[in-house]
Amino acid sequence: MRYYPLICLLVLPLAAAQAAKPIRITSPDGAVQVTVEVTPQGQPTYAVRYRQAELLRPSRLGLQLASADLTQGLKLRKADKQTTVTDDYQLATDKRANCRYRANRRVVHFKSRAKGPQLSVVFQVSDDGVAFQYVVEGNSQEVQRITAEATTFHLPATAKGWLHPHAKAQTGFANTQPSYEEYYQRGIAAGTPSTLGQGWSFPALFEVGGHWVLLTEAGMGRTYSGTHLGHSAPDAEYSVAFPQAPERTTPEAALLPESRLPWRTPWRVLVVGNSLRPIVESTLTTDVSAPAQSAALPAAPGKSSWSWVLLGDDKTTYDVQRRFIDYSASMGWGYCLVDALWDKQIGYDKTQELAQYARSKNVGLLVWYNSNGHWNEAPQTPTNVLFEAESRRQEFARIKQMGIAGIKVDFFGGDGQSFMNYYQDLLVDAAQAGLLVNFHGTTIPRGWNRTYPNLVTMEAVRGFEFLTFDQANTDQEPTHCAVLPFTRNAVGPMDFTPMAFSEIRGKERRTSNAFELALSVLFQSGIQHYAEVPEGMAAQPAYVREFVQKLPPSWADVKFLDGYPGQYAVLARQAPGGAWYVAGINGTDAPKTIQLDLSQLGLQKGTLITDGDTNRSFSTQAVAGSTLSVTLPARGGFVVQP
Repeated sequence: MRYYPLICLLVLPLAAAQAAKPIRITSPDGAVQVTVEVTPQGQPTYAVRYRQAELLRPSRLGLQLASADLTQGLKLRKADKQTTVTDDYQLATDKRANCRYRANRRVVHFKSRAKGPQLSVVFQVSDDGVAFQYVVEGNSQEVQRITAEATTFHLPATAKGWLHPHAKAQTGFANTQPSYEEYYQRGIAAGTPSTLGQGWSFPALFEVGGHWVLLTEAGMGRTYSGTHLGHSAPDAEYSVAFPQAPERTTPEAALLPESRLPWRTPWRVLVVGNSLRPIVESTLTTDVSAPAQSAALPAAPGKSSWSWVLLGDDKTTYDVQRRFIDYSASMGWGYCLVDALWDKQIGYDKTQELAQYARSKNVGLLVWYNSNGHWNEAPQTPTNVLFEAESRRQEFARIKQMGIAGIKVDFFGGDGQSFMNYYQDLLVDAAQAGLLVNFHGTTIPRGWNRTYPNLVTMEAVRGFEFLTFDQANTDQEPTHCAVLPFTRNAVGPMDFTPMAFSEIRGKERRTSNAFELALSVLFQSGIQHYAEVPEGMAAQPAYVREFVQKLPPSWADVKFLDGYPGQYAVLARQAPGGAWYVAGINGTDAPKTIQLDLSQLGLQKGTLITDGDTNRSFSTQAVAGSTLSVTLPARGGFVVQP
């Protein structure tokens, strides 16, 4: 017994030294570094650096279960050896056709003092970012519930954010919020409370001393809810927030995450870099998402006409939609979208006639549905046919037999776990019926377009339709569009429905026609629905119409050339055959000269289309050589075609 104090003195420093030893995971190129430690209180943390720059200060990890606290009182049990992740896959509906993922993977295992579920964290670190996922393991066969997630993102105090306010549930048109349709707050101090009191939506972009961090989530399965960033972020430490109470499909349906063990959560994703290039070019959200099943319906990307955005509900009629089918055929577009009220104002029989007529023109017909069960009060039909499985499958079989190519489903009710399941039920049943899917009034992409290839696009953006509602929205279009390539469109296909040359009734458009033309390339969507109507397109110069006609149905690759969120953006997109298209917009109220090095594209000659003498006219000229200087007027734009 007399030696017991001496033994304690020897053992305690050894234990402390072992506990203090951090776990490290680095990217293949060594630039991105993650450090995992446990505080003296047993709180697991991680930190992220890009070379010498601190991107995240020590940030919290952990899950609070109803049956176990896995946020504190933990010990580091072990860290597996670092292994390599290699994945090559194809996407038809995103920014890159052939995706290549290389990362270093390490699993860190923690031990709780109490018996029961235990926590591990899987880290995968690539040259363009960090993804991590919780694994809850145990022997219990009972359903486990997560009541809170301890994850935080602790940014340096000097960071600036481009953040999307998360809406209060059951607000907005016919109680259809949250649908990710707010304006981004631009360049605000990290830690600023959200403007709507409900936190900030993913994706969230931050500038950290000349470096960039984009936060989002991916790999959403059926055992978790969608999340966002919390309302308050003291000392620039952002927490993960769960959905609000109404965000479930029925009053009894799952809101917060619940599952049996073992349980893998979605991935927390950080795209990082010392420039905006990885933010725009990264495919990390699909890299860590589940591959498609072998029986999945392959996507058929393309372009589409659409009457509703400029003509409204009244023009969802047989004659007008037939004219828009002809419009798609004349432009070489693969689709025509027939929006709300088609079941009442056209009818199923006449819609079948339209579908057959469209097929004779090599055009696929898409039709709109209201998603609702009880969660919204939107009166637009068809409604109350998709939520129940039997009704949904009967409807899908019926419209497939009619010749319909795909559906647009609108007005969802939030991010609860039951909604995450409803989205995926729709995708599975639509694929089995041979239908493409477009979600509107919706949550953000979370890698689903890889897992479910029939998902061609999602809205989750304050799109062109808002410009038709009031002048305040029209006024904000230039800066709003200059934010989106670095935020919303960086994490998946985005159905903004761009490009209108016509005037908007009762509104004064702020962008030039060349700005609008540039959006046809700048914004990416699996099916790109254009706002312009046949008469407006016919009034444009022949070289503009030809440019739009020749745009490829999908893109093979993307490159960031220049830009700054909310000010201007210049991207290059590669056609499947290898040719590069370049597009740029000026979102500011002053002229801007942009100098471009085209040698990185192998582009030695092409045709420039930009603003003419007025903001409703165009000019064009041939370009040659490896450099290009373009002076854009306020709220102007340009494209370069090969």
